[in-house]
Amino acid sequence: MPSPDQLRSRITDYVEAVNSRDAKAIAALFTEDARQADPVSNPPNIGRAAITAFFETSIGGSESWTFTAKAVHTCANKVAIDFEIALVTGGASMTIDGIEVFDVNEDGLFISVDAYWDESDLSFG
Repeated sequence: MPSPDQLRSRITDYVEAVNSRDAKAIAALFTEDARQADPVSNPPNIGRAAITAFFETSIGGSESWTFTAKAVHTCANKVAIDFEIALVTGGASMTIDGIEVFDVNEDGLFISVDAYWDESDLSFG
């Protein structure tokens, strides 16, 4: 099982990959058969290819973004982060505040991630 320091390091890698806006680099942090739901109320993306496609669509739908893990909490092979993503889309700015919960395998790859946010977590301007 990854140590708490290894889990925190993996989240640093994730934040850097998300901010690079490189869908393949983000998806490379996941297992081939990983499950990702963002938000968790949406049907999940299953597999690295589907996760890559999700991020490609997200990147294509925005001009820029800054993703921040405001707090990182570990327990066993799980990591929960309190995140903020500030993005510009269609010339307008929007911020999403939420929580992501990751399951991590022995190799430090994400098995699953669920994002928790809804319309009340959005702010504009």
